[in-house]
Amino acid sequence: MVTSPHALASEAGAAILRAGGNALEAAIAIGSTIAVVYPHFCGLGGDSVWIVADRSGRKTCFLGIGQAARKLPDFDGHIPLRGPLSALTSACAVDAWRHAHDYSARHWGGKIDFPVLLADAIRHAGKGFSITRSQSFWLAIRRAEAAGWPGFAALFMADGAAPKTGSLFQQANLARSLSLIARDGPRSFYEGELAAKIAAGLQAVGSPLTSDDLAATRTREVAPISLSYRGFELLAPPPPTQGLTTLAIMGILAHFDIAAHKAGSADHLHLCVEAVKRAFLDRHSIADPDVAPQPVEEWLSTQHLAQAAASIDPVRALEWPAPFRSSDTVFFAVTDAVGGSVSVLQSTYFDWGSGVVVGDTGILWQNRGAAFSPEPKHVNGIAPGKRPFYTLNPGLGLRNSRPALLYGTQGADGQPQTLAMLLTRLIDFDEEPAAALAGPRFLLGKTFSDSRDSLKLESDVGETVLAELAARGHVLSPIEARSPLAGQAGVIAIDESGMATGAHDPRGEGLAIGISPVADRSRLQCE
Repeated sequence: MVTSPHALASEAGAAILRAGGNALEAAIAIGSTIAVVYPHFCGLGGDSVWIVADRSGRKTCFLGIGQAARKLPDFDGHIPLRGPLSALTSACAVDAWRHAHDYSARHWGGKIDFPVLLADAIRHAGKGFSITRSQSFWLAIRRAEAAGWPGFAALFMADGAAPKTGSLFQQANLARSLSLIARDGPRSFYEGELAAKIAAGLQAVGSPLTSDDLAATRTREVAPISLSYRGFELLAPPPPTQGLTTLAIMGILAHFDIAAHKAGSADHLHLCVEAVKRAFLDRHSIADPDVAPQPVEEWLSTQHLAQAAASIDPVRALEWPAPFRSSDTVFFAVTDAVGGSVSVLQSTYFDWGSGVVVGDTGILWQNRGAAFSPEPKHVNGIAPGKRPFYTLNPGLGLRNSRPALLYGTQGADGQPQTLAMLLTRLIDFDEEPAAALAGPRFLLGKTFSDSRDSLKLESDVGETVLAELAARGHVLSPIEARSPLAGQAGVIAIDESGMATGAHDPRGEGLAIGISPVADRSRLQCE
């Protein structure tokens, strides 16, 4: 089964499974295709974080995270959010595809050549695809400011207007870049003909990134961190990601009988919101472990989480101011016929990243460096070669040491919040993926459209729940039902017999596809 935010990306992964490929190979096909058909949220100029597990007990993480340029300008207390000086970290998504392909061959018997996995992405970039509602929405929102982003308007806004939903969108330059990667291999993005074009394009607009920065970019394979929750072992990526924040929320909620309440009730929502607040108190300390010590075991210790749980008042909300990080990304997941399972988040940070289209490559670069603090002494202070704090945290749950839940969402600060609601619905209330994804959700904190540190609640929670939460002291800002602000999540659940059930978020345009384990190699042979 596959799930992703776009039907074309899901179909690219499903085709690889039908052709006898494994979950990692299918994930590369999805990742490359979604980089084409969802350009506002991810792309070749971004990063990705992977969790990988199989039925043998093997489990690992791929941190495809770029690093800050070796030669940084003087930011004078302010790191730009957009433009060339926000394009200050290298992009590791393509190298993560390489790493996944190598791992597939070493451990899962993968045999599909890398160029085959990029075929759908190349075709959709060259021949075009229909613009989604999501892409049209984010173009319209950013149209005024995007006019000044280098190379952006010429590619994404013909005649200065945001294209309408359903209109054909072609990216000939991106198709050529993908074709070079298919011809020369994924490392050509960092050390080759394409790398030279990228470095020249970045330097031409004033980015501090150089060819040396590209060459130094490598995916790191690390052990996931974990936490036990009601019979599941929940896996998350370690720092510099906020994966431990999601685990901490669940570790706090483990001290409450969530199932004693009704799903979506004021009690359920209150406990999740209050657990989020306590876990977020530690989140400001997450940083690159190469630079700042990360006491993960202490943060996830039974004593620490029990103290946090004990501080929750069941009838009164904790007052809440907190910093806001805007971010957009895509989640996709795959499980294959023998239980190989992959959970991935891929992102250019903000919608449209830095806004910089690199030369004639068609590649939109990320602005992940804006996540750094401009203060050098800050735990997340910017420094040459450093990795920033990372919001991406895909999840994978094991049951009896086997993959049982694949989950993740778009949404920066909202990711751990959405995952808390999903996991309690999936585990405590035993809901199917589609029902868990459809349930009303919340977002605590500021958004791009609301600067208040309020609790955004989807209106379909109902007036009674809104009134009960207000009475407990929550400062509420109702938002529309199935709002894009509540994230776009995906879930695949695998029962003990190996049967997979999956869905993608009704807030978006994604699709889950189930595939018969009987291999159909006809398409692979045709391509």
